[in-house]
Amino acid sequence: MQRLAAGGQEALGPLYSRYAARIFSMASHTLDRAAAEEIVQDVFLSVWRNAGTFAPDRGAFRPWVFQIAHYRILNELRHKSRQPQIEPDPEGLRTAGLPDPAPHPDEAAGLEEERAAVRKALNALPPAQREALNLAFFEDLTHEQVAAKLQVPLGTTKTRIRTGLQRLRVSLSPVAAALMVAAIGLGGLGLRYVADQRERALDARALALLTSSETVAIRLTAAPGVPAEVHAVYRGQAGMTVAVLTLDRFPPAPAGQTYQAWVRHGEQWTSLGTVRPDARGNGRLIVEGPELAVPPDAIEVTREPSGGSPVPSGPVVVGAPPAR
Repeated sequence: MQRLAAGGQEALGPLYSRYAARIFSMASHTLDRAAAEEIVQDVFLSVWRNAGTFAPDRGAFRPWVFQIAHYRILNELRHKSRQPQIEPDPEGLRTAGLPDPAPHPDEAAGLEEERAAVRKALNALPPAQREALNLAFFEDLTHEQVAAKLQVPLGTTKTRIRTGLQRLRVSLSPVAAALMVAAIGLGGLGLRYVADQRERALDARALALLTSSETVAIRLTAAPGVPAEVHAVYRGQAGMTVAVLTLDRFPPAPAGQTYQAWVRHGEQWTSLGTVRPDARGNGRLIVEGPELAVPPDAIEVTREPSGGSPVPSGPVVVGAPPAR
């Protein structure tokens, strides 16, 4: 667990091999096979994400991980107990008397008028306010992310969003304003839910990669002039479109710069994204793409401007084969 918390992703494999079957057996006593398998996945995702919270002085790993599993199983049982029991209705007799959930044509026309009013009100906003609102609510970005994307101070960003909302409340009727609030809320929650589901699915694929005996680990060593202890490890597998890159002992990037990872196939460099190490110099990047199914010819982490670069242009920090 100490190695895992320090960025040694290979430490997850032995833990998974030792405890996955036991946790599955425990879960399958009260859940079906599919749910028990999902419990195992959830538990080890939690172990992976929260390795730094494990404190050996408070107890051994076994009771700690079984407590996580017990909590997940109880949650699943509570969830299932709240699910409605569906009664068979092959002839549609039970549903025949239910009201049609679709709006009446007159109601639908009214809703479309309100939507048109919302669109008109948004388009009437000054460009700066409209752009900030679109980023904040319909792309589900935080105020800090909006400020970074627009390259304006955080205070200016908040003022644009607040002023834009005030203008919308004034220009829209009460019904249209309520519709706007609902649309914003559902849009934000919907986007956040989709993002969470995608992140969860990607984590699950990364977990399968890290616990597979066929995964290949490639060590990226320090470039000339970089302290020898700075290194990274790239883990991938032929045929799998997901890869995990971990950084270890990286110094903080200078102001206005970031670390960016790359893979090369032939002469083509592909960005894996940017990563910011934590206070201990550790970082993790989980990436997915069809090009990752083929082992790369070279891997590098470079130092680039804070917004990232379309091609490797900054100094190489670590690389494999070793940077020269």
